[in-house]
Amino acid sequence: MSGGPNTCCIRFFVYRKGNIRKEVYLSSTVILGGGVTGLCAGYRRKRAIYEGQGVPGGLCASYYVSADGNKDRRRSYRFEKGGGHWIFGHDKDLLQTVNDLSPVKKYTRRASVYFPDLDLRVPYPFQNHLYLFPKAIRDKVKNELRGPLSKVEPVTLHEWMIHHFGNTLCELFFLPFHELYTAGLSDKITPEDLFKNPSNRSVILQGLTRKTTAVGYNVTYLYPKQGLDHLMGQIEGQCDINYNKRAEKIDVRGKNIFFKDGSEAAYKKLISTVPLSEMTDLCGFKGLKRNDPYTSVLVYNIGARKAKKCPTDHWVYVPQSQSGFHRIGFYSNVDAEFLPRTKGQEELVSIYVEKAFLPGQKPGKIQIDRLGREIIEELKSWQYIKEAEVISPTWIEHAYTWQRPRSGWKQESLHRLKEHNIHSIGRYGAWKFQGILDSMRDGFLS
Repeated sequence: MSGGPNTCCIRFFVYRKGNIRKEVYLSSTVILGGGVTGLCAGYRRKRAIYEGQGVPGGLCASYYVSADGNKDRRRSYRFEKGGGHWIFGHDKDLLQTVNDLSPVKKYTRRASVYFPDLDLRVPYPFQNHLYLFPKAIRDKVKNELRGPLSKVEPVTLHEWMIHHFGNTLCELFFLPFHELYTAGLSDKITPEDLFKNPSNRSVILQGLTRKTTAVGYNVTYLYPKQGLDHLMGQIEGQCDINYNKRAEKIDVRGKNIFFKDGSEAAYKKLISTVPLSEMTDLCGFKGLKRNDPYTSVLVYNIGARKAKKCPTDHWVYVPQSQSGFHRIGFYSNVDAEFLPRTKGQEELVSIYVEKAFLPGQKPGKIQIDRLGREIIEELKSWQYIKEAEVISPTWIEHAYTWQRPRSGWKQESLHRLKEHNIHSIGRYGAWKFQGILDSMRDGFLS
């Protein structure tokens, strides 16, 4: 355990037959999960946190890899487990709290969409910059978007995209991109996180002939100067956190958590940041509606030498790729601190590449290695990189959560948990898309 002398968690031991020791922990309020939401839920109040892994932060965790195996961070690429996690939002008090914990830098977004067939890169959101496209495409979009919107409300994400953007833009980008991004679920899920897809038709029509003003939820964003791991470490330092405590079962009537290492934790109130679908299984709930879907993401963190067409963008969306990835991020275009501090640093680039999968489709090591080689070759063919010095794949089981039309599973699950004084919060606990700042707020307010 960490957290110093102010811990709220009392530990004592009982013995089973055969003198096998079992650890039992008691606390009035227990937090399950030590990601960003769980850490903030335990921050200052010293609530006991139980985290299944050995490090804090969940997906918000930086790590370092060098080309020669040297452990000196100054000679290493800095990566993040789940790809780039940038902090966006407008809560001034919360942003100040983040800055007090770990000073941040402010960045102006540079993002684009790359169309391999056209060898064309267009600023994000691409639908507001159509003046860069051939006239034939612009004329088709103009004709499709001049008419009024249909009065029939779209139900699925697929229908929503066609409803707002028309066939041409959907065929060009929205449908193929979301086929990759959702791993084929776009016609089976409701429209969510729509702020990522600005759909103002008047602005789209303006963009047919001229540059438009930057829009979107992350026009500016923040990132800690010393890395995301530093921010997580600063929060962790004021928490009472127990590592390598993976929950195996929860007795909701007896209010007891059983961990895989044989230890237990009793509670009166449980705050969970565990993915909602896992939490209902841990609690053994029967009779719930079918789980809403999620997608997993395989993230390839790559350190390489730049090629002549390497973008200066922070990230690039891709509607078509031979390897099946949907986004490339450029850590080192955000900040050079992601690169080894060596001679010739300006010739290097630090990248993350994302490919989505449905549950149960996690590839094996041979497939992961083969896909990594294919991605490297594709990026080389685009002249984004030369030879890769480092390639480090990470698997994110619950990356994005979705809802089926008229499902009701999420609401029923949250209600059932609350009946047993279990409060499921955060991006995965509440089964919703949100960024780091909103996840922190959920924890602070719990």
